[in-house]
Amino acid sequence: MRLPWRVVVAGIAAVVLLPQSAGAAVVRIEMQKRVPFADGHRFGRSGPYEKIVGRLWFEIDPADPANACITDVGLAPRNPRGKVEFWSDFFLLQPADPARGNRRLLYDVNNRGNKLALWTFNEARGNNPTTLADAGNGFLMHQGYSVLWCGWSGEIVPGDDRLIAGLPVATADGKPITGKIHVEISRDEAVESSPLYWTPWAVSVPYPPVSLDPRQATLTMRPNRAEPAQEIPAERWAFARAENGTRVQDPGHLWVQGGLRPGWLYELVYEGRDPRVTGLGFAAVRDCASFFRYESADRNGTPNPLAGAVESAYVFGISQSGRFVNHFLYDGFNTDERQRMVFDGAMSHVCGAGRLYTQRFGMTTLCAAHHENRLVPSESFPFTTVRQTDPATGRSGDILEKARARRHVPKFFITQTSTEYWTRGASLLHTDVEGRSDISLDPSVRLYVVAGAQHLGGGPTDRGICQNPRNPLADRPPVLRALLVALDRWVSAGAEPPESRYPRIADGTLVDLDTLGRAFPKLVGVALPTGYYMPLRLDFGPRWLTEEIADYVPPRVGPAYRTLVPMVDADGNEAAGIRLPEVAVPLATYTGWNLRAREFGAGGMLAPYHGSYLPFARSRDERVQAGDPRLSVLERYPTRNAYLAKISEAIVRLREDRFLLDEDALAMLKSASKQEFWDH
Repeated sequence: MRLPWRVVVAGIAAVVLLPQSAGAAVVRIEMQKRVPFADGHRFGRSGPYEKIVGRLWFEIDPADPANACITDVGLAPRNPRGKVEFWSDFFLLQPADPARGNRRLLYDVNNRGNKLALWTFNEARGNNPTTLADAGNGFLMHQGYSVLWCGWSGEIVPGDDRLIAGLPVATADGKPITGKIHVEISRDEAVESSPLYWTPWAVSVPYPPVSLDPRQATLTMRPNRAEPAQEIPAERWAFARAENGTRVQDPGHLWVQGGLRPGWLYELVYEGRDPRVTGLGFAAVRDCASFFRYESADRNGTPNPLAGAVESAYVFGISQSGRFVNHFLYDGFNTDERQRMVFDGAMSHVCGAGRLYTQRFGMTTLCAAHHENRLVPSESFPFTTVRQTDPATGRSGDILEKARARRHVPKFFITQTSTEYWTRGASLLHTDVEGRSDISLDPSVRLYVVAGAQHLGGGPTDRGICQNPRNPLADRPPVLRALLVALDRWVSAGAEPPESRYPRIADGTLVDLDTLGRAFPKLVGVALPTGYYMPLRLDFGPRWLTEEIADYVPPRVGPAYRTLVPMVDADGNEAAGIRLPEVAVPLATYTGWNLRAREFGAGGMLAPYHGSYLPFARSRDERVQAGDPRLSVLERYPTRNAYLAKISEAIVRLREDRFLLDEDALAMLKSASKQEFWDH
């Protein structure tokens, strides 16, 4: 049957124009720099790599269901086409000859603008990878990955090679939107003034106050949340910073007469304005990854440097960016505007049970902990990957519900350390909200917990804020390298990954604090925690769940969710999870908790991201003299060969269970052989 010529032409035009008219969210790519990486060093079969730095311009349809969960997207400015515009920096490392790569794209969610994938998998450092040293051991390059970053947070201050994003401000009929904002500041050192939002990694841009008059705001202080708040009179504080002994007015800083006390909680409530459309950061990651994975060029014909070179895409996030991954999946962003799956696999590392604070006037930098920021909704129901119900509120749901409805659930690895159970509510990922029973995982999910390890290395512990030495089991790259390989094989070949390893209520490896306290060895000079983080049920008012707008600022506090912590053996080392050689064949006790020293305020509270390292005595005599109930090193391992035999067995077992790659197993054996407890 012949069709009219006019119909044929119209059909051809529709096909040709489809990429531009149906959700081509990256409007323009600008490659500002394209240079050889590491001076053209050849990474095995992958060959040399190149570095591409530039900027992406996006536009999205605010009426598209794929964008409906972005808070205030309907109040963002629109261009003449009715679309919302924003932009993002991007950074790409790819094989110079894409045909030599492994056809895998690893998208690294930046943490407060900082690139972490190379830090984690390659054990490298540096926020602007340029030299061979910046490649670390080159693991990702030798594997053939293209590694991609883009900015997503609109609150990050530029500088230090951080990735930033330009997100619009919401308005109401062209007029500024205002609302109450609650800020909590707790500094580990005595300071005269502080940014409203401060971390060692970056300072965030706050929402500006409507008025700089302290009488239009409220400031209180208290040593911890259990104590009553003391209001600070308006004449004793200001929106200002201390500069060379002078007070300088600054809407982004808090100045307090006499300075801020270390460890104390300072809570500021003020009328703010100009909320960013923060959720567009999810759209930026979705559309950035989708562009590099699927598109051949932008609207202007500028080629995609990865066109045709990506077969599978994975997303990785650590800490804050791990919470990003959880939230990205929770809100259904793993489906792009053209109904394509964005990421086949996902890894969310040391995220606890958290997501991000992206509601109106939210700050993604913030997360709650045992001592500070308890009123931040970073841990919000639901928590599990299968359906659950909160008996206190009657709400039901799970974090993969939207991804499942759109049939775009990725193969999903969640990895934690012990610390996340103490300070990030991690048990809520796999128990009911009352901490009474285990809850299963979605079949597409695996959960791995590294026993005795801590959240991250470095940080406040190195400044003496914690009472016990820093736990060296931090952020274990060898395990993550092996799991990335397992994730890729699961996605690409259907090969089942290692079984999940995490503590459970049913077998007694996930317990309450009293049970743990009775089991932990009694060590002289070591105080056990008297509490740990249990997320609060927070009531922000009637519009919170429907419009993500807070009417109660600060929120009203309801009962806490009940969290649990990992059980320990007679040495104080955790019994469940991935027991690394240092834990399976120990020379010390490794914990995921550490206490703040009293001289830094809030004594007895947990330092949020740190563990403890409590070494064994060398000999029986030293142990008896110290009153240490744990066997000494020489009682356990009379000779070097006895120690090496046991630790070799532990390393081989981890390798056979696919938690170590061959090269990392060999490196661990070499490291173990250097222990010096035995006479030569």
